[in-house]
Amino acid sequence: MRHRPLWSLLGLGLALTGLPAAAQPPLDIAALRLATAGRWEGKLEYLDYGANRWFGLPMKLLIEDGGDGVTLIRKADFDDGPKVGAVRITTVDLLDTATRKETSASFRKGRETSLETSALRLAAPPVDATHWTIVAETDSRDDDRPARLRVTTVRDGDRMTTLKEVDFLDDAAETWIQRNRSTLTRVGG
Repeated sequence: MRHRPLWSLLGLGLALTGLPAAAQPPLDIAALRLATAGRWEGKLEYLDYGANRWFGLPMKLLIEDGGDGVTLIRKADFDDGPKVGAVRITTVDLLDTATRKETSASFRKGRETSLETSALRLAAPPVDATHWTIVAETDSRDDDRPARLRVTTVRDGDRMTTLKEVDFLDDAAETWIQRNRSTLTRVGG
């Protein structure tokens, strides 16, 4: 009888929590990322700075396991209003497990391809495969200014929230501004 490695079980979408503790792979960033594979629905939200209130657009997200243990393919769909209409953003994320750096290439019709590398870290030890916080940081640009970007993803069971914050580097102060967030619920495997 041929035994499949546990990583192939992840690729099939089996729950880690159903395995005996001794048989579970470590809950590292690579395993936690892979456990997000599936269908998600919710909102892409932007902060109205004048009203200090979030407004949202319905969003659907499909996260696919790239099959190698380190690649994710994300397809996000939302309607950006009557001028722009339906938007699809496809992102391919590749994790270097040795450095915990993730390189992401994002593709969106009518825009240049975006390529960024972020340093990933756990905010605290994960509770399990569906309860954790990962923080990604990179130096980039925002609003045509040099900026440090921080994206915090919180997984709480079948809910996942991602908050993007910006600290502009062309001023003396460290001031983080909330830019956008997605609030999603898992709707299928």
